[in-house]
Amino acid sequence: MDFDQIVSGHKSRTCIMSVEQYEDGSYGNILIVASNKAHREDAEQVFHRTFVPNSPYYYYLPQDKNFEDFIYRCACLGQPLHTYVPVEQMGIWVNIFLLPLESDKKNIGYCLYSCDISSYADSEQQASLAADTATKALEISIKLGGATKDNTLQIFEELIEDIRQLCKADICGIMLSNFEGKRYAGFCEARSDESTLRQVDIYNDIGFLDVADTFDATIGGSSCVIVKDENDMKWLGSKNPAWYSMLLEYDIKSIILFPLKHNGQTLGYLWALNFNTEDTVRIKEILELSTLFIASEVANYELMKQLEYLSSIDVLTGCKNRNAMNNAVNDIISGKMKIPEPYAVFFADLNGLKRINDEKGHSAGDRLLRTAAAILGEVFYESDVYRAGGDEFMLIASGLSEDEVSERLVQLKEKSAINSDVHFAVGSYIVGNGEDIRKAMRIADERMYIDKKNYYEEHPERKYR
Repeated sequence: MDFDQIVSGHKSRTCIMSVEQYEDGSYGNILIVASNKAHREDAEQVFHRTFVPNSPYYYYLPQDKNFEDFIYRCACLGQPLHTYVPVEQMGIWVNIFLLPLESDKKNIGYCLYSCDISSYADSEQQASLAADTATKALEISIKLGGATKDNTLQIFEELIEDIRQLCKADICGIMLSNFEGKRYAGFCEARSDESTLRQVDIYNDIGFLDVADTFDATIGGSSCVIVKDENDMKWLGSKNPAWYSMLLEYDIKSIILFPLKHNGQTLGYLWALNFNTEDTVRIKEILELSTLFIASEVANYELMKQLEYLSSIDVLTGCKNRNAMNNAVNDIISGKMKIPEPYAVFFADLNGLKRINDEKGHSAGDRLLRTAAAILGEVFYESDVYRAGGDEFMLIASGLSEDEVSERLVQLKEKSAINSDVHFAVGSYIVGNGEDIRKAMRIADERMYIDKKNYYEEHPERKYR
C-alpha cells in the first residue's frame, strides 16, 4: 500500500500510524509511517525534528495515553473515531479524525490520522461531536443552569447520580481541593445500590491525601486518566505506584479521573470507580465536554461561598460581623433558626480601646481587638462571636445554666487578666420559656453598661474610651 500517496491528497495535517498489537489485547510501538507536507512542517516547527518514516509518534505529536488508546482502537479494532480535545501543554484544541486502514502485516494495524488545530475552544466543533455526546453534555449544561444559591448542592447531587448512571459506575463523585478548609473534600457523591466497594471514607485517609497531590502529575498534559483494564493498571503502577496500590487496596478495577479546571487552576476532580469499560470512548467524550461546564459552575459556587463568607465576617477580628448578627437574630425571631432553651445572650464591650488608640496608635488598637475576639472565642468555644460594632461584641450560647454562665464569666476575667490592656464590660441574660431574644439583647446590653460604669468608678484614671 502506498502510504505516501494516501496522505499527499490531504490538505490538513495528516499522517498514517502503525500500531503493534499483542495477543493479550495490549499494544506496543506506535509509529508514524508516512506524513504529508502540512504535518511534516508542523512537526518541524513545534518539535524541531525533521520527519523520518517509521519513527515513534511522540517525536512529532504530544505523548498521551488517551491518544494512544484512540489510535489503538482505530488501527487494531477497526473503529473510525472523531474527537475534539484540548492539548493543555500546548495551549491548543485539536479536532481529530481517525480512519482504520487495511493491513497486510500480522499483528500490525494502520490508521489515518488527520487534524485541525486552533488556539481556542470552537463551539461549532464541540457541537460536531456525536449527537448522543452533544445531547448528554447539553443535558448536563441545562441542569447546571438551574442552579441557584439555595439549591446548588442538590443540583450537583442529582448531576453526579446522572453521571454515575451514564458510566454505570459503582461510585461517582466530585472532590474539591482547598474546600471548606481541607486539602481535599467530597463535594458530592453517588453510589450504586449494588456497589461491591468497601464503604470507606477516603477523604479522611491520610494516604489518600498524599496520593491526591499526585493526580495532576499523573494526568500530565492529558485531559484525564482512564484505567480500564489490567494493561492500564500496569501502566498506572509504573507511573504512580502509590495510587496503584491504593486502587488495589480498595478493590478498584477501573477508574476515570477528570480534572476540573477553571482559568488554569485545578479546582478538583470528577471521578468514577468500576465503570462500564465497554463504553469508554463515549463516556470520555461526554465527560471531556461536560467537565468544562461543571468546572465553571463549581468556580461560581466557590465564588458565591466566598462572597457570602466575606459579607458575614469581620475582616479585622475574624468574628462574624453585624450583618451576620442581624440575620441570625431575624432567623431566631422568625423561627427559621431554632435554638434549644435555655440559652444565654452576652454583650461584651472592650474598655479602654480609645485610650490605646490615642496612646499607642490604631495598630495597637487593632491588635487589642483581635486579642479580645480570640479570648471570647476560647471561652465561648461552642458559640459564634459577633462584632456588633466598634469595640462591642455579642454572642449567643445555648445550653448554659446560670451556674455555667457564671463560670464562663470567671474564665473570661481570668484569661483577660493575662493581657494588661484587655478589660471587658459584660452583660448577660438567660432566655427561657419562649422569651423574645430582642428582650434578652436589650437587658444584656443594659447590664453591660452598668458593668462598664462600675469599672470606671473603680478605675477613674481610665475614664475615657
